[in-house]
Amino acid sequence: MNSRKRLLRWASGILLVLGAGHLFLLALLAWDDVTGWVDRGIWAAVPLAPTDGGDDPTVESLQNEVTFWAGPGSFAVPFILLGCLIRHLAGRGVAVPAWIGWGLAAYCVVSGVLLVPSPYFAGAVAGALVIVAARKNDRAEAERDRATNPA
Repeated sequence: MNSRKRLLRWASGILLVLGAGHLFLLALLAWDDVTGWVDRGIWAAVPLAPTDGGDDPTVESLQNEVTFWAGPGSFAVPFILLGCLIRHLAGRGVAVPAWIGWGLAAYCVVSGVLLVPSPYFAGAVAGALVIVAARKNDRAEAERDRATNPA
């Protein structure tokens, strides 16, 4: 396996662990809220209608919304999808653009600064790995071009 593919597989692994780990911890810590969605229907996760009886939300409704935004509404699902996409592209030998890595690294650094302590900085490492893999791909293409078209 070449080094570019290895870097992308590590990046995808980091993203998969961050996303799946986040959802797993949520399931452990807020199991009652998550199972409540099943009992009341999935639309009960973040109800669109105002609370019954008054303008002020109840503690239960706020806890329900926090559970949603900490779980399926958080970064976890997009991280899992991005990790799967990067792994798939690496397996096919398709280059992942450097701008994906830059965007991921910037998002994770800013989010990590805003939410300290957090594992967001591991996502920045995944972004850096994507950037390095893209640079290696650019160098390999430049070397191939020089070899096929000598000046």
